[in-house]
Amino acid sequence: MGGADGSRAVELARSDPMEPMPLEVKLECYRDARLEINFHLQAVLLDHAPVHLTPMEFSLLAQLARKAGEIVSRETLMLNVWGYGPEIHTRTMDVHLRRLRMKLGSYSRQHVETIFGLGYRLQPCSLPQILTHAAGA
Repeated sequence: MGGADGSRAVELARSDPMEPMPLEVKLECYRDARLEINFHLQAVLLDHAPVHLTPMEFSLLAQLARKAGEIVSRETLMLNVWGYGPEIHTRTMDVHLRRLRMKLGSYSRQHVETIFGLGYRLQPCSLPQILTHAAGA
């Protein structure tokens, strides 16, 4: 799945992988080394454990995941998640983003970035997950 340098860590699934990719594709899920998001079921798994999000938290995460690796402007998130235009000034996104980051824990600290003056980015986790099993335990 990844390139020779391991740079392609994100798997984006479609209903029919044999069909050509349209310009505006409707993704069914996002997956990286630690995070899985099923957009249709509105389900999130982090390290294979379910993460319970409010509808707004899920919508915010989904917007970032659909553009993983890209900067998504605050204005785009405000419009797509809450339906607010640029003339609305509110801190609601900051509150929801803070709660989302708390629920995602260490993943969020490493992969949900604030790009000052530009927006936010979900940086896919490309490192293999470290498994810890005690031998003979």
